[in-house]
Amino acid sequence: MEFILFGLGLLVGLAFCFWQRWQVGTLLETLLQEYGVPHGNSSPWLGLKTLLREQGKQLESCQQQITQSQIRVEYAPIAYLEVDEANRVVCCNAAARSLFGLRSPEGRLFLELVRSYELDCLIEEVRQEQTITEQEWLYAYVTPTGQTKRKPLRARGLFLGEGHVGVFIEDCAEVVRLRDERDRWAADVAHELKTPLTSLRLVTETLQQRVPESLRHWVDRLLGEIIRLSLLVQELLELNRLSHTPADSLERHPLDLVQVIRTAWQSLAPLAQDKNIQHEYTGPDKVPYCGNESQLLRLLVNLYDNAIKHGPVGGQVLTRLRRDREGGYLCLEVIDTGSGFPPKDLPHVFERFYRAQVRRHRFVIPMDHEGRLPPVGSGSGLGLAIARQIVECHGGYIQAANHPDYGGAWLRIYLPLTQG
Repeated sequence: MEFILFGLGLLVGLAFCFWQRWQVGTLLETLLQEYGVPHGNSSPWLGLKTLLREQGKQLESCQQQITQSQIRVEYAPIAYLEVDEANRVVCCNAAARSLFGLRSPEGRLFLELVRSYELDCLIEEVRQEQTITEQEWLYAYVTPTGQTKRKPLRARGLFLGEGHVGVFIEDCAEVVRLRDERDRWAADVAHELKTPLTSLRLVTETLQQRVPESLRHWVDRLLGEIIRLSLLVQELLELNRLSHTPADSLERHPLDLVQVIRTAWQSLAPLAQDKNIQHEYTGPDKVPYCGNESQLLRLLVNLYDNAIKHGPVGGQVLTRLRRDREGGYLCLEVIDTGSGFPPKDLPHVFERFYRAQVRRHRFVIPMDHEGRLPPVGSGSGLGLAIARQIVECHGGYIQAANHPDYGGAWLRIYLPLTQG
């Protein structure tokens, strides 16, 4: 009896063992098929050995790539910081340590090391929105001698998952220095050109009345080019003056912003009539504001001039004025029905001398019967740069985009309701 029970137990055990082996074999077959490991008629265990060997090679390759990436990040010429969900620094390369004067920052709180409210807000925005975000600001720091200095920084943050945020930070001090030198050089050249251009214009206007009728069109073209250069010089000098005018020293007077809008459009009405472009204003009938009327008029003339110049025949220019109660700003919008800005040009439209490639063309400035120029810009690419400078002198900011409904250029100007 005991022998029979032993035999039955042995059979059950063997059956269970073969069943378990079959189950494991089936799972191995499925696993090998998923990973595409060929084994033919050989044992699946040999296939598993091959798979493990391949996985080991891949793991080693991944480790090498991680090491190489860490080396690239460590010795990259741009600063890089990475923080976890608790805003503890998990990675900080050599450029970042040098930029902020850090030693052994890993594992410490970010704000304990870098006291920058703007950078902290950028990290939090990236974490919440989970999108790439850029920001420029002046970073205040204390030198070893106790002096407080500021350096311009530009940062781009990206979401890395699980609350981690990586930030690339660029020191823009050299860029700002070169830009200031360029602007100063342009202003010096413009100042030197002002007197000879005035003399050339006087001489050309004198010749205009004395040359034969058959040759007068050549003198007219010459006068048009001289006037274009004179306008360019005036715009450069104006831009240089505005860039050195702080917002708190701007001369302000009470004015009606709606009346400034109407005056600006009326000054360009002849140009708009030539292309049958209509103007539509939407907003309050009167908006009291304290600002510099001549500068605000120049701002709107520049925007309307661009809208008319690049708008289609029979098009429309829309002006909207409203109060942005949440932000404490007046929002002034200028929209045209033209082709808008090329997307690649949008980040650069407010830069000096920048014009989109499709709009780079020479043109002769139209003059009236007396040879005078209408009150518009020179077409040099300084119009929007001057517009931005005027807005910043008033303590506001300006944004450019293409309108989602009309398709044309969409300029939004935000002017603070209260000025310091």
